[in-house]
Amino acid sequence: MTAPSAQERKACWDARDKYWQCLEDNKDEAGKCQQIRQSFENLCPRQWIKYFDKRRDYLKFKEEMEAKGFESAKPAENT
Repeated sequence: MTAPSAQERKACWDARDKYWQCLEDNKDEAGKCQQIRQSFENLCPRQWIKYFDKRRDYLKFKEEMEAKGFESAKPAENT
């Protein structure tokens, strides 16, 4: 695989941003964003798509944890 040019990288990132915005606007209902997802997949290398999908999941999880907080696991009592 050859490295994408600056123009190809920008097109990929723009497609990713449009897809993520569609998901935000539609409360993560991927079915409503299929056409935009297809464009994202056509413009980005497969490895990048996998990374971006994981990155979005992580960012959503982090956002949720910051908003709701979290409880740390309580250590088991020794009896």
